[in-house]
Amino acid sequence: MRSYLTVSGAAALLLLFAGAVPAVADDGADRSFTIEDPRITESSGLAASRAHPGIYWTHNDSDDGPYVYAVDSRTGKTVATITMKGVGEPRDVEAISLGPDGDLYVGDIGDNLNGSWDHVWIYRFPEPKELKDATVRATQFDVKYADGPRNAEALMVHPKTGRVYIASKNEDGGGLYEGPEKLTTGATNVFRRVGEVPWVTDGAFSPDGKELVLRFYFSARGYVFENGRLGADHAVSAPLQRQAESVTYTADGSALMFGSEGKQSGVERVDVENGGGGGGGQSPSRGGDSSESSAGAGSGGSGDAKGTTLTGVLVLAGIGFLVFMGRRRKGN
Repeated sequence: MRSYLTVSGAAALLLLFAGAVPAVADDGADRSFTIEDPRITESSGLAASRAHPGIYWTHNDSDDGPYVYAVDSRTGKTVATITMKGVGEPRDVEAISLGPDGDLYVGDIGDNLNGSWDHVWIYRFPEPKELKDATVRATQFDVKYADGPRNAEALMVHPKTGRVYIASKNEDGGGLYEGPEKLTTGATNVFRRVGEVPWVTDGAFSPDGKELVLRFYFSARGYVFENGRLGADHAVSAPLQRQAESVTYTADGSALMFGSEGKQSGVERVDVENGGGGGGGQSPSRGGDSSESSAGAGSGGSGDAKGTTLTGVLVLAGIGFLVFMGRRRKGN
């Protein structure tokens, strides 16, 4: 979904006062890259391929169609365009995730009017074995929330259980919703609230399923995930981007890839602290109380969390400064 905040100018100010989080690149796949395809102007979700090393699946937000794109991180070029058939007209596609069954799950879960649609959809199809343009038959699942309609931008499939989770988006804080054990086509799939989260634009499970990273506009947090529930949380290093839209782990779990919207949008790699092997590897903040710190992006009580909060404050201050200067110029 298009953000009502444009932070490109504020980013320039922020870099004067706070060090930007460096993106760590390597010499091969899974490095930072720019999406070169002129058709992809609103990349709203990312999923790392397990069948094709270095390939990332993405899609546009809205007003595009039933398309999913495979982008090579080595070049930023699109190497396959998948057209989904057997589904309705997509409304507001916000997320994509790869399940343990080898299927891609596409979340048509956005709601720009924040609760105007009584149901949303999830589309599922097997990840293609060959990277070439193709039309595939996708399965469409109807989804409702037990506590009523809402806006959402994050869909995550647990890499071990295959259960689907959705994180809703709200200024006053969203919720983590758990789907049924298995999605079905014969009835509505009811998602039930199982946790409280801040304003979320995307999320991703570590390859071993033990950590869930949720991304916000100015920061990201990692949560211990056990038995389908959120545990202790901690700050996660995230780059400052023009519009923070997406996040996924690399297939090996050694890094997080953060994406943004816009023409030739960037995807930035950030290594996890103890990466490798698929554990997610971010060290939990010491002494943090999960019930308190999960209420916001900077309330974990650790030094990292304070730094994340400071970053957000500086960005907001920068936005205010730019607006003020713009109004002064108009008045002169």
